[in-house]
Amino acid sequence: MRIAVMTFRLRASWVNSLKEKRMIVKSLTARLQNRFHVSAAETDEQDTHQIIVIGIAAIVPHNQLADSLMDEISLFVEENCDAEILDEQREIR
Repeated sequence: MRIAVMTFRLRASWVNSLKEKRMIVKSLTARLQNRFHVSAAETDEQDTHQIIVIGIAAIVPHNQLADSLMDEISLFVEENCDAEILDEQREIR
């Protein structure tokens, strides 16, 4: 068993309040959880309006499936989030 871990750092330049940010975060994490059956949550920068940091984790049977899943998640975030992706980190433990 392996654990696939991803972190996305996003910038939503149009966000002016924490309430707006919270709506974006809740929507994105819910869609990730429903589509890929992963754990997803905001992990950092909770008090910064325009920066969003999302952590994602999944248990997978082997490295090839972890790589495939992380590729799909990366593409999904890129296509389904209006925020600019500043950084993406991947790790298999």
